Amino acid sequence: MKVLLSTLNAKYIHSSLALRYLAAYCRGPGYGITVREYTVNNGLLEILSDIYACQADIIGLACYIWNIEASLELARLIKKVRPGVVIVLGGPEVSYQPEDVLVNNIAVDYIVLGEGEQTFKVLLTALAEGKTVAGIDGLAYRRDGKIIAGQPQVVPKLDDIPFPYSQEEVALLKDKILYYESSRGCPFSCQYCLSGATSGVRFLSKERILSDLQFFVDHDIKQVKFVDRTFNARKEHYFPILKFLAAQNCRTNFHFEIAADIWDQEVLDFLQDVPHGRFQFEIGIQSTNEKTLAAIKRHNNWPRIVENVSRVRDYGNIHLHLDLIVGLPYEDQASFAKSFNNVYSLQPDMLQIGFLKLLKGSGIRENAARHGYVHMDTAPYEVLANSYLDYSQIRRLKILEEVFEQVYNSGRFKFSLPWLIAVTGNSPFEFYYKLAYYWEQQGYHLVAHSAKTLYKHLADFCTVFYLNVVTIYLEFLKFDALMSESGAVRPEFLPWNQTNQAASDLWAEYKTNFWRDSERVRQYLPDYVFTTWRDIKKSYHIEVFAVDIPAYLKNAGNLAHTEVAVLFVYRNNQTSYQVIKHDDFWT
Repeated sequence: MKVLLSTLNAKYIHSSLALRYLAAYCRGPGYGITVREYTVNNGLLEILSDIYACQADIIGLACYIWNIEASLELARLIKKVRPGVVIVLGGPEVSYQPEDVLVNNIAVDYIVLGEGEQTFKVLLTALAEGKTVAGIDGLAYRRDGKIIAGQPQVVPKLDDIPFPYSQEEVALLKDKILYYESSRGCPFSCQYCLSGATSGVRFLSKERILSDLQFFVDHDIKQVKFVDRTFNARKEHYFPILKFLAAQNCRTNFHFEIAADIWDQEVLDFLQDVPHGRFQFEIGIQSTNEKTLAAIKRHNNWPRIVENVSRVRDYGNIHLHLDLIVGLPYEDQASFAKSFNNVYSLQPDMLQIGFLKLLKGSGIRENAARHGYVHMDTAPYEVLANSYLDYSQIRRLKILEEVFEQVYNSGRFKFSLPWLIAVTGNSPFEFYYKLAYYWEQQGYHLVAHSAKTLYKHLADFCTVFYLNVVTIYLEFLKFDALMSESGAVRPEFLPWNQTNQAASDLWAEYKTNFWRDSERVRQYLPDYVFTTWRDIKKSYHIEVFAVDIPAYLKNAGNLAHTEVAVLFVYRNNQTSYQVIKHDDFWT
């Protein structure tokens, strides 16, 4: 008996941990298991052709909000060309209200509910031996014209599930993100999340976890994302893991979803010395409105979050990713603006603005009428309006989110944006809201943008709304361009030295004299040896600015209108800068 496990991932770089857990747990005599992954961008007929070629007897499809419609259509297509195949669905999108799925999709034979390892193995054994499936816990199916549905299951002892990755498989996944979990469940009961539908947290043993993680380190994996809902829920569990990973000599980045307000002093002190880029923390703030947080059964210790996030941010060695959700109860636009400004003030590396999804099985969906929710009837069930935000407000916030993703989260404008927001006197939310309005007026929300066009759009926005500061703003944009992407982005409209004919010849002479004087250069680059002009152009750049941006960045209250020469260094995918003293350049 041949078994094929498949899913449609949201992106090519993603991989399915669930399928690999099923395959590892269920392999046994009498049937072979193959895993095949696709993306939602692959054509269904292309996927159908590939699945057909496998000639499997049983096909399992993992279903999520991003792929449920395509997965159901794929199931129907499979049954058209392979009428005798058994199709089994699993995943969070079919674990709740499975009766509706079976009623409306005759191509589906079985649905595995909840954590599927044990249920699916029992089902495979029954099908292989020709036995009845009646009485299998965690299974939904048809019998005698009726639908039988059990309850979603959990695996009580996680160590019973084998490690899901093999050496052969890792070689095939080298360009993708690998996922891992050290626990299942969540200690909290957030009403928008399915993790709040089950109680308690189960953990893998420490010995098992460290052995698993050593595998990732040994195989030089680029990134491993923990899918634990709250990784740092229990210190005796998570702290040894962090210490183990920090001690490794590797390039692997480990991503965790954590609650920042439960870090203690010992953990904060430890994080200061973690190797740069080793950890990445995603912190779900969601809202700073206390009434909103109470309605979704979530507690944030905001003063502690501010203190802890600010401290770790200042360490500069850990990427911080903070989350907000639009559409929560009691969060109108004024309240969301306050939440946004609060979180923005922490200056995380990334601030993700998500939109509430009323997931099947979530508490907020069950109480949707209380807050006047209007949402998509089909996945991803995203909010369209509620008693606090109408659709016109949500659509504008949707455009704001798109703009924010491109200008703030891209990291390209980390120097120019703070200055422009400060000089305009707007709150951060007011600034981005105005930018979103401009974006829509120009039709930019309907087209894709290159890095260069983003610089031009921001310059034009400043010209329209803040004409009195645009000349200085262009200098800041020039500084951003040289600091981002190893200086590879050089928008032509910016006031580069070489395009300023009046001074370019003189500056070119200054730069030539500087690079030829090795003793002078070694004050800034101790290991400098002149080789070729090509090597210099590749690794360094000197730009003269009309205002002293480096001094301003040290003291944000003062921007001197004086020319300053800045040396940018591009090495090992890292960019740095330093000011060249006046006498070392203008001679």
